[in-house]
Formats: sequence, structure tokens, C-alpha cells
Amino acid sequence: MVQAHGLGDVLARVLAGRGIAASEAARFLAPRLRDAMPDPDTLQDMPRAAERLADAVRARENVAIFGDYDVDGACSSVLLATWLEAGGARTRIHIPDRIFEGYGPNIDAIRALREGGASLLVCVDCGTASHEPLAEARRLGMDVIVLDHHQAPETLPEVTALVNPNRQDDLSGLGSLCAAGVTFMAAVAANRLLRREGRGEVDLVAMLDLVALATVADVVPLQGLNRAFVAQGLKVMRERGRPGLAALFDIARLDRPPEAWHLGFLVGPRINAGGRIGDAAMGARLLKTQDETEARALAQRLDELNRERQAVEQGMLAEAEAQALALVGLAEDQGAVLVTADAGFHPGVVGLVAARLKERFQRPAFAIAIQENGLATGSGRSIPGVDLGKAVRTAVENGLLVKGGGHAMAAGITVRTGEIEAFRTYLEESMGAAVAAARAGAALKIDAAMTPASATLDLMSEIESAGPFGQGNPEPVFAFPAVRIVEAFEVGQGHLKLRLMGGDGARLGGVAFRAVGQPLGQALLKAKGEKVHICGHLAVDRWGGRENLELRISDAAPARG
Repeated sequence: MVQAHGLGDVLARVLAGRGIAASEAARFLAPRLRDAMPDPDTLQDMPRAAERLADAVRARENVAIFGDYDVDGACSSVLLATWLEAGGARTRIHIPDRIFEGYGPNIDAIRALREGGASLLVCVDCGTASHEPLAEARRLGMDVIVLDHHQAPETLPEVTALVNPNRQDDLSGLGSLCAAGVTFMAAVAANRLLRREGRGEVDLVAMLDLVALATVADVVPLQGLNRAFVAQGLKVMRERGRPGLAALFDIARLDRPPEAWHLGFLVGPRINAGGRIGDAAMGARLLKTQDETEARALAQRLDELNRERQAVEQGMLAEAEAQALALVGLAEDQGAVLVTADAGFHPGVVGLVAARLKERFQRPAFAIAIQENGLATGSGRSIPGVDLGKAVRTAVENGLLVKGGGHAMAAGITVRTGEIEAFRTYLEESMGAAVAAARAGAALKIDAAMTPASATLDLMSEIESAGPFGQGNPEPVFAFPAVRIVEAFEVGQGHLKLRLMGGDGARLGGVAFRAVGQPLGQALLKAKGEKVHICGHLAVDRWGGRENLELRISDAAPARG
């Protein structure tokens, strides 16, 4: 790669470590949709879905869109509504209340949508396993399309079209798409039909900001088509053409062009806050509005809800970690799966707590909110190599759960309070071997070694060309052998700030997030003044109008000898 394309040695090593051949390097560094996107009709049922959506435009039909209450659901709903309305159809988006309606289509909401005049129901980011509600929609005379990506049971609902790359008879190979990616492909397929008739002059490229946001926020692999979606979507976002996103960037004090990690850590959590502890439809309204004043007001309210969510999460996490420690023991070598439950847990925040538990204890984790009606709702997060969605689906089939679903890395459940312990036992027995194998094989993969002197802003600019980074295309990890920890002190809420020095005296700042009180933080503080091997990924710290490179620390080891 260095010889053929003139790449720097470090960037070439990063690409090679990701399995990119020299002949593919140029295309990888400039991902384009035209290279990555297949014919949408390769997805099972897509031709039927596209024809029915085109019919809705031709007839200027009243279409009900039923979405999930997360970022992917909001983006998918707004994307489809925008496309349909551009063609003359009328739309109504329904986002269910997480607590009172739960996930997916429900009969009461469907009846209300039908009474409102909808003749076509489109479920986005949900519906694959919703047999009874969708049967009710058909009984009421509605056609039904499902655009989803969650793992699918063998028997599917009887609908006009069910497009889901994870249905068992789909051979497209697009199972890593989020729902917004599936919805975008449906819009492309339907638009193609209309263009043949002289219709369909819709700017689909302008909708890629929604696809990029959903792709990052839903933590699907940033490879192939998904990576192209995000790369192109970020370009659209930088034009600030969507008032809702522009308002969110401003409220989050994002004063530079958005990057992929901003979507996952700054934008996504604020949109999700409405669905977690407020009005579930607020995120969709924000993304859809063209009114800048309304956008600013909605962004402000979502920011306030996000701060409330953070406070709730901190209290829940303390209790969940205490339960987890009791399950795994002080040596943290017991228990394959963590199942925590409490009546004080907020149902809208359990997924975030499960994610924190998974990160700290490096095993699949559930957080479950116990309710007064004898039921409990929870959310789980998994580790690479352990399919949580499959385990949950089997638990539903075996009667251990009232309902549940998801995908390999995340799942949601409803369980009878008295069955929580049985569910925990089932997970231990069914997933124990897979968890043990995944944890035994876990390794921190390092892309290259370097010195503090070689870590420059110019090098960082080169490295960023291998992005966007995220799930499936992680930030490159670099090792800095035998550097001395000159300073180490606590900052913020449990973070550790460091100053590292190489053998030639060159220095590099570093930060270990949420490390205080954890094994990594304790080791770094103990090693102050000593040499260590240390690794992490490089990032640009922008503060006070200045840019400095710093190391986001992942791990460390003593530099003996």
C-alpha cells in the first residue's frame, strides 16, 4: 500500500489489519454508495413493498407509519414520511410510549390509526414478530408493510410485504443494516418505479443524514454499505440542512463538523431521551420539522430530558453494580451472564445500565425493571461472539418470557416477576459455554506501535481517512512502549488524566475514562513516575481554540527490564 498508493506506514498498517487488500485501499478510503449499494430487490419481499409504496404515492393515500421509540425508529419513520409526502401521500407517524404501550405494534394504536383514515400501515424498526396486531390491521382492511432488521422467527406475520434482511429466507447478505438502511433501500426501490413514469423526483441523498445517524446510534457494523451510508450521511449533515439536527448540534455545543462518534455520544442520547423518560414521539418530531423555532424548543427539551436521564442512570447503576458484584464475586470469575433486577429501576433506562454492566464485567448483562402488575421489563447487552437475540427468542418459545426479541448484541424482554430467577438460570445454562469461549478469546488488537514524538496532528489526519469508525470498524489502537507516566490525576466524574513522556523527552497527554476505582485506574495511579507499556486510540482534544492530540487509554502493562 505504501508503494502502490503512497500511503503512510501507520495508515497502511491500519488498513492491512482490517483485511483491506492493496488493490482495495483507494476504494476503502473513499467509500461511495454507488460502489457499495446492491439492487434493493435482492432483499426478500422488496419488489412487493416497493410496488405498494409506489401505489400509495400514485393514489395520494393516507399512510400510517408505526416506528420504534429509539433513534433508528425515529429516523426510519421520518425518512419514509418525508419520501411519501414528497410524492403527495399523507402520513401520520405513531411512536409508542415505552412504558404504556411497549415495543412494537399494538391493537389499540392500530385501531386508532385506522379510524384516522389510514389504509396502509408501514411498521419500521418493528413488526417482524407482531402476529396478532398485524392480523388486526388486516381485519380492519389495512394493507401492511414491515421494514425491519431484528431477528425473525420462522413463522412470519401474514402481510403485504415483510422486508427484513434477517428473516430466515432472505439471501441478500445485508443482515447488518439497521432499519433506516432498510427503509432507505425501500424508498430507492419505490422511487425507481415512479421515475419510470416520470414521477419520483425526490432528493434521496438529502435523507442520508437520517440513515447515518440511525446506523451509528443502533451500533450496527460500520462495514461495506453501512460505512458508505455514514460517510455520505456525515457530508449531508455538515450542510446543516435539517433544522432538528442543526439545533441538536448547537445545544450540544458542537462547534465543528460532526463525526461519527458525535452521533453516538452527543446526538443519539438526546433523541433517545424522549423515548426513555419523556414523550417518545419528540425525537421524530424534531427530525421532521422544518421550523427552526420549533426545532430549537424541541432540542432544548430533549437536552433537559437527557440530563434527567443521566441522573436516573447513575442511581440505577450503583444498585445494579452492587447486584452484579454479588453475582460474580470479588474475583469477578463467576456467573456467565449478569441478570440484575429492582423495583426502583426505570424501564426507559435499563438498556443503558445493561450496557454499562457489560462494559465493566465483560459478559452479557440484563437490567430489569420490576413493576407492580407482576411483570418486569428489561433490556440486555451482549459481548462479541455471544448471540443474545437467539437466546431470548428461544426463551420466549419455551415460555420463560412473556415476550422478547432483538439481535445478537442487544435484546428486550418482558418477564413475569416470579420467573426472573428461572430466566437467569436458563441464560447461565444455555450461554455459559459461549460466554466462556468469547471471554477466553478476547484480546485487544493493536494496529501499530509508536512513540509520543510520532503522534502528530498530521498523522491523525491520515488515520481519520480510514473512518468513519465505530462498531465493526473500531478506532485504531496504538501501543506506546516504555513511556513514563509523568502526571496522573482525577478529573470530571471518575476520569483519569495523564501526561506521558517518551525516551526522547517528547510528551503526550492521555485520558482514561471512568477509570477511577477500576483496575486500570488503580494501576495507572500506582505506576506514576514509572515506565509502562500503554495503548489506546488517538483523538484530537479541542479546547480554547487550540488542538492537541491525546491518547484515550484502553490498557496498560508494566515495562519490566
